[in-house]
Order: sequence, then C-alpha cells, then structure tokens
Amino acid sequence: MPARYAIQILLLSAVWGVSFLMMRIAVPVFPPAWISMLRCALGAGLLYGVLVATRRQLPPRSRLPWLLLVAALNNALPFTFFAWGERTVPSNIAAVLNATTPIWSLLLTFGMNRSSASPTMIAGVLLSFGGVLAVVVSHAGAAANGMSGESLFGIAIIAVAALCYAIATVIAKSRLRGLEPLGLATAQLTLATLMLLPVALGGEHPAPLRLDAVGAIAVLGFAGSGIAYLLYYRLLAHVSPTQVVAVTYLLPIWGLFWGACAGEAIGLAAIVGVAITICGLVLMNLRREPAPAPLAARPERAG
Repeated sequence: MPARYAIQILLLSAVWGVSFLMMRIAVPVFPPAWISMLRCALGAGLLYGVLVATRRQLPPRSRLPWLLLVAALNNALPFTFFAWGERTVPSNIAAVLNATTPIWSLLLTFGMNRSSASPTMIAGVLLSFGGVLAVVVSHAGAAANGMSGESLFGIAIIAVAALCYAIATVIAKSRLRGLEPLGLATAQLTLATLMLLPVALGGEHPAPLRLDAVGAIAVLGFAGSGIAYLLYYRLLAHVSPTQVVAVTYLLPIWGLFWGACAGEAIGLAAIVGVAITICGLVLMNLRREPAPAPLAARPERAG
C-alpha cells in the first residue's frame, strides 16, 4: 500500500477515534438525542454540498424502506446510545466496546448464511470478546466503590449500539448493494436527522451552552460524520476493503490515546485488554476472501 493511503487510514482512524471523546465532552450540555440529531444534520449538510458539487445522485425512492431501517440502525440509534452511555462510561471504554461491532457482524453473517466458522475465526471471536471483557473489568476495578448500576447500564447501552452497527452493515450489504456511496451516506444522515428531530425537540433540552461542548458537536458532525465519510470512500476507491479494515484495529488504540489526553485513567490491564482485542480482530480476518466494499454509510467502526 502506498504511504499516502496508509497515512489516510491513520488519519481516518484518528478522526473516528476522537468521536468518543467528543461525545463525552458534549453530554454535560447536550442530551443524547440532540447530540445525535446535530451530528447527523451537520454531516448531511456537508455531504449534500459535495453531492451537488460532484453531481452525484441520491438513492432511488424504491429503496426508501431499507434506507429508513439502515438510517435508524446505523445512525439514529447508535449515535444516541453511545452519547447516552457516555454519561457514565469513559470515552476510552466506549471506544473498546465499539470494537465488538465486527464481531457481531461476523456472527450475524454466519448465522444468516448458516455456514460454519473456521477454528481461526472462532479463536478470534473468543479472543476479542475476552479482550473487551478485560478492559471492562479493569474499569470496574479502578472505580473506588466498584461499578455502579448506572455504569453497568451505560456499558450495556453502548454494547447495544455496537450491535446496531453490525445489523445495519449486514442489511446494507444485502439490500443496498450497488448504490452510489456518497448518495447513500447523504440519504442516511438526512433520514436519521428527520427521525431524531421530533425526539430531540420533544424531550430534554440542552443546558446553557459552553464553547467546548459546541466545538465537540462541530467536530462530531463535520469531521466524524462528514469529512471522515468522504475520506473513507476515497480510500475504498484506491485500496482494498481488507486494507481499509485496518481502521477497525486502530480505533481502540485511538480511544485510549484520546482518553488519556483528556485525563481519563488508563491502567495496564486496559492496555493489555486492547492488545488482546486487536489480536482477536486480526485473527477473525485471516484467510478470508476479500469482501465487497461495504455500502453502509460507515464501516464497522466508531460511534
């Protein structure tokens, strides 16, 4: 792989990796539904501009039912659940929990196709889950009075968000294949915005605005849900999907890095857990036939 594409993969993983920290910064001011709605709206606005400038097309209306389903599972629900969970869970833990997305995706694919996994894949799944569990246990051990019920709920809701991403990926690969990627990403973010708008307006409203929270929302929308998608599809046009999967391996590392920059406690057990998780993800992808480029508005990655 040329060095410029390796740098772009590193940049993409850094942008998606910082999304977890941005949500953590935004949640004291913005309710979860507002974070998700603003994130989708800003990302959709940027992508619409690129769509018009490049004369690309939105998906046909005949695909609207599947687009609605994928927009809910790939954007509206997981974006909200991650923000909700990060009210009580550190961003670095959320980033590691997000690494379960490709595991769920693999299990769902094998379940739907009724095929058997190789011993290497089974070992990779077990190793990845073990690494994630080690990170969660290390977080519980670091808490002064053990893990509270609120923290357990936060971990559970983030795990559900990762499962939503996986379901959306499987649906998009089977039902939205062949659509123009930029148009698909734009449509999903737009539909997710429309879904979230009445929920945000009818629920809890933001607290008095702070510059750091507003800046975090801007980064989530323009970078995490706009520029990152453009970079992702640019990479898919020049390198294989198997190589782009490297983003998945880097996200937990970036989660720890950005969390440490924000002063979140990171112990040796968490670092070891992340290393185990990455080893498991690598094993899961060994000796597999190259998959077609994923057509969802995002791959198996950040929140």
